[in-house]
Formats: sequence, structure tokens, C-alpha cells
Amino acid sequence: MEARGVLDGITVLDLSQGAAGPSAGMVLGEYGARVIKVDPPEGDWGRRLGPPFLGEDAAAYMGMNRNKRSVVINLKTASGPEIFKALAARSDIVLESFRPGVMDRLGIGYSVLSQQHPDLIYCAISAFGTTGPWRDKPGVDGIIQAMSGLMSVTGEPGGQPVKVGVPAADMTAALIAVQGILLALLARAATGKGQRVDVSLLDSLFFFQTVPWSMFMVSGQSPGRQGSAAPYSAPNEVYPTQDGFLMVAAYWPQRWDRLTQVLQCPELARDPRFSGVRERVIHREELFGLLADKFKMRSTEEWRQILEKEDILCAPVMDYDQLAQLDHVMTPQKFPRLDHSELGLTPGVGMPAQLADMPPKPQRPAPLVGEHTREILQEWGYASHVIDDLIEQGVVWERPRPLAKKRQD
Repeated sequence: MEARGVLDGITVLDLSQGAAGPSAGMVLGEYGARVIKVDPPEGDWGRRLGPPFLGEDAAAYMGMNRNKRSVVINLKTASGPEIFKALAARSDIVLESFRPGVMDRLGIGYSVLSQQHPDLIYCAISAFGTTGPWRDKPGVDGIIQAMSGLMSVTGEPGGQPVKVGVPAADMTAALIAVQGILLALLARAATGKGQRVDVSLLDSLFFFQTVPWSMFMVSGQSPGRQGSAAPYSAPNEVYPTQDGFLMVAAYWPQRWDRLTQVLQCPELARDPRFSGVRERVIHREELFGLLADKFKMRSTEEWRQILEKEDILCAPVMDYDQLAQLDHVMTPQKFPRLDHSELGLTPGVGMPAQLADMPPKPQRPAPLVGEHTREILQEWGYASHVIDDLIEQGVVWERPRPLAKKRQD
């Protein structure tokens, strides 16, 4: 039988909720892992991150949870943790995103699971990490953006701090969690032992800000908010045109010289204020005003053609509506759509890392709450009558069958 992917044969128990952990689990599934989503009776709170919704669940949840099946286990019952431990005993990876200590209080923390399963890889994603004074603080993406310094460098000069327009902390932590898990798998292949992998949203955003933090630790000066500009190069920002906005990156000497020629202001290349990258950064506001007047004279598309002909890096600022019209963007590889038996076609975003011999492949759409409870427990050896008893006792929950009629698109 042909392997599904590079992680074929790896089983992941995903207890995480929200965005970071679920996205990490989705990525592992895209590369072939068997991912079991362990939902609480009320379901992952990420299912309510809307509008918009597809059926009962948020579109955002559907995008972050494909490649999984859902089993509902009430971990607050006496038998719930025992069922989870039985599942973990035959799994390779446990992925969770509770506050530090919650899994230990439930009796299913790393210290317990690793005793019964020494080669288990246990990945815990938390807001602020497992040590330090902030250990027990709750946090979500916006809170971490504020407390990591990211909001202090995002926005217009003199304006109020703003969030990055996407959940930067969550998605960065998700990719770092995947990286940590894969490294632990490599280590296990060499040593035969599993280990704990800790990822915090705060540390993930510190890494995300490696460039400004490195500059700050040398200069002692906080970079502050600079709009679309970069604190280390100029010109490297957005300029208004007749009909829109154009991002221009012309800070290398040859491109800077060519830009002054194209804009018919060659005297700027000889101006001491703009003679090198360092000088242009220092006098960035003056430079912006001079260049902005030039860019306002033509349309975005006219400037794009002119600058590209001279090998000057530029790009129109595009919104999602514009991107959705482009053949280069809207491909099944970049934006896969999977057919769900109840919801019809569900959208998603593809994997950026393409392996030539074993490429990522979407396995299944995101699961509904408890959609696979019976199926999963039977795979782990639970008899039907035992599952019936567990359902009756409220330890597990099974989504009623049959599913609602498939939506007609």
C-alpha cells in the first residue's frame, strides 16, 4: 500500500483548541499523520470563532482542523482520563494547549503518560510558557501581540498601536510546534525515547521579531511604529499612486540609482542625505515626501510596468478580492477544497512546504463534534456495547446518525 505521506504511521492525539494547536495538528495530518481530535462535550471553542459559519462550525475552525477525526471524551468524569490514557498508549504524539498544570490535574500530564509510554512525544502549547512569573497568566493572540512588543512596532508613526491583521502569535506558534515535534521524532529515531516539547505564544512572537529585537539589543532603541517602512532600509515602503498603493523596495545601490533615473530625479542619488542605506534610513521621512510626489503622478499599474522593466522590486497592495481573481493564486495546491458529507465543499489553505517525492495531501475535511467517536473507539478495541455504556454514562458522546442532508452548492 502506498504511504499517505512522510508521516504515514504516526498517530497524533490532538486535545488543543483555538488556533495554534489545531493548526499544528492539521499540518501533521497534511503530511500523512493520523490525527485524532479529542473534543470536550461542548466542542473546541474554536468552532465558535465566527461569523462566517459552515453549518454549526466557524469557517475559521474548518480551515484549521482538516485531516482529523473527532472523538468526544469528557475528561472531567472518572472514566474519561482512563480512556484518554488508553488512546495515548498507542499514539506517537500528544498535542495540547491548556494552561500549565491542567493536564496534570486531570491525571493525564506528561509525567503520567511518559511512564506508561516512554517513547511518547508530548507537545504543550501555552501562552507564556511553563516557567517564570507569567506562567499561569491566560492569553490569546491579541494579548500576546500586545505583550511581546509586536503591537508597539505595528501601525503608523505617531498613531496608536495596532494588531497585525492575522493571528500572528497563533500561526507562528503552530509552525514552531510542528518543527519541535518533527525534531523530537528525529531524536526518537536515534535514541528510542520520546520527550516533552514546550512552545509558548510569547516566545514564538519573540522569534517572529528576530530582526527588530536584534537591532534593539545592540542599539538600546525601541524601533517604534513606522507604518509600511522598514527600520533597516530605505526606500522600502508603500507609496500612494493616482489610484492605489505601490510597495517599492529599491534600497540596494544599483536599484536606488535606477529608481532616481526612472523618477527623473537623479540629483537624489548625489544628495548626501540619501547616499547610502544608512543615510536614507536616517532621513527616511524627507525621502518619502520627495518620492511620494513622484509616485502620485501615475497609476499603480503604470508604475508597476515601468519599475519592473528596470528590475526595481515593486508590487501593488492587493486585497483578498483581487487575489482571488488570479490564476497564480487560486490553485488546488494553494487553496484546497474538500467535500464534507454534510457541509459540501469546505475551503482551506495549502501547505507552503512542498516535498517533491511525498507532497502534502489534504486527507479529509474538518470533523464535526463527535463525528467519529464510535469509529475511533472501535479501532482502539472497545466493543460496541462498552461504547454504548460510556455514551449512556456521559463519558463519551457520539454525533447522532444519519448526518443532515448534504448542502447543495
